[in-house]
Formats: sequence, C-alpha cells, structure tokens
Amino acid sequence: MPYSIPRILSCGKLLALSLLVVCSATLPSQSQPLRSNLLIAQAKPKPQVKPQEQPPLSQPSDINGENADPNDLRPLSQSESLLSLAGGQRLMNEATQAINAEKYDVAIDKLQQARKIFNQLSNFHLQLANSFSGIDPKVFESERNQALETGQVRDDATYKLALVHRAKNQPELAVPLLIQIIRSQNPTTELGRKSYQQLYELGFTNVPFAPAAPSTSPQAPVTQPPANQPPASK
Repeated sequence: MPYSIPRILSCGKLLALSLLVVCSATLPSQSQPLRSNLLIAQAKPKPQVKPQEQPPLSQPSDINGENADPNDLRPLSQSESLLSLAGGQRLMNEATQAINAEKYDVAIDKLQQARKIFNQLSNFHLQLANSFSGIDPKVFESERNQALETGQVRDDATYKLALVHRAKNQPELAVPLLIQIIRSQNPTTELGRKSYQQLYELGFTNVPFAPAAPSTSPQAPVTQPPANQPPASK
C-alpha cells in the first residue's frame, strides 16, 4: 500500500527527532574523557627549575699591601701583629705624627708601647741565640742579629721618649732613659754620644764628652825584648 507524501514527511520528522535525542544523550559521555584528560594535565607537577649557583665571593685582598711576602701567613709575620718589628715601627710612626702635632701625651704612650715591644723582642731573640750557641750556628747567628736589630730600635725609641720628656720640662724622667741608652749602646756610638750630650745640656754631667777621632793609618805596636834577655840566636 503506497504511502502518501504527508505521511512520509511526518515519518522523516520523527526520525530526525529520534537522531537528535540519541546524539544529545551520547555527547556528554564523549566529552567526559576530554575533561578528565584536561584535569590530569593540570594536576601534573611542573618541573622545578634549580636556581643557578652563585660564584664564590673572592676573598678581600690586603688593602694596605704591607705584607712583604704574601705567601708567609704566619701570625707574627703580619704587619698587624704587635709582637713584631713591623708592629713596633708602626707605633713609632704614630708617635712621630703625634710629636709633630705637639700631642706629647699621645706620643709618650706610643713610644712606651713601642719600647716595651722592642725590649721583649730583643730579650727573646737573645735567649734563643744563647740556647742555640754551639748547636746550630745558622740559628744562633740569625737570632743574634735580630736581637741586635731590635735592641737598636728599642734604644731609638728610648731616645725619642727622653726628648719628649725634655720638651715637657720633665728632666727627671729623661735622665734615667738617657743613661739606659749609654749602658746599652756605648759612649762612642752616635746614639751614645747624643745621649751624653743631652745629659750635659740638662746639667746632669759637668764634663763634655768629645771622643777622639780614630787614626787613619794605625800602626801596629812594636814590642821590645826585655833588657836582660839576650837576642834570639839565628
């Protein structure tokens, strides 16, 4: 039995409506995996970026540049050490600056510290020299030379200290220091003569000292045989 055109059209509409319902039912189920994959991708941890390592900071160099040997790192070899020749010389320089500025109290304090350091160094090196006498001549000679060197700068500091006391009109403090220098040095040395001259100018001594100049061509003494002894037979 042939179908009429209106009935065919109504059947087509029903078929299209059925397909639309089926598609709308299946679309949520198909989009669910996509949403799950998106959530999984978002939940994955991001790779951590390691911070770049900073290069090590360079050690500060010697600002003053006073170290004569940068490889010598012994504590007492450094210029900042007080128990050293360089440490005492630094105090001497500070005392000279104070004297030029007429800050005599500061100069006295610096010179007393320097004198104490040099005296300790001289005594210590002399004790070591005596300990190595007859054992190691190199150590003995080295320590002896250092004892003489530090003893000389000690007497220089003592002389400057005596002059500061004289400038402050304190001769009673200058006299003992000047006598110590003469005992340590010798009246014939330059520092010894200057110290005695200071004593004479202060009125502590009455006779000026003028050492005789050594002869330019000294002659060897001639020894005569005793008169009662006959000459040696040839």
